[in-house]
Amino acid sequence: MRHTGWQGRYFEDFVVGDVYEHPLSRTITSADNIWFTLLTQNTASVHFDHVYAAQTEFGKPLVNSTFTLALVAGQSVSDVSQNVFANLGWTDVTMPAPVFEGDTVSSWSEVLELRESRSRPDVGIVTVHTEGVKQTGQTVLVFTRSVMVYKRGHGPSRRVPTAENGPLSPGRTEQS
Repeated sequence: MRHTGWQGRYFEDFVVGDVYEHPLSRTITSADNIWFTLLTQNTASVHFDHVYAAQTEFGKPLVNSTFTLALVAGQSVSDVSQNVFANLGWTDVTMPAPVFEGDTVSSWSEVLELRESRSRPDVGIVTVHTEGVKQTGQTVLVFTRSVMVYKRGHGPSRRVPTAENGPLSPGRTEQS
């Protein structure tokens, strides 16, 4: 039997007060931190110079805070913005505790507000409070995010690829 995988929530699926524990956690590596820091041209030595970082109050390199923001925002996509029309922005972004290489970050989001778009009848606006938490239980990132999400039946279709042979082939039946 063929099943469609998770396609994300549409505007009508959200309920104020619902909390989503995002399914994927991530252990941050030295390579993640160095790559992201250099890719974004962040030249702060505290992110990639172990000798320099050892002289700070932290004693070791800090993970680039925008990496943490990107990671936690990414973790929320499957629950919050899989069917996004547009990201409207983040507010109240805070980083109450540092993140280090080797930390594992998980996240969750709570739906704060829903409203119809005044200019686009095919989307609604969803506002969520999201927090990233590391393995110690410390909150490392907090933000509020607003996104325009498609209503069911609107937006681009998800075309499933077909193949000449195999489970996605056009003529496949239960017996084949």
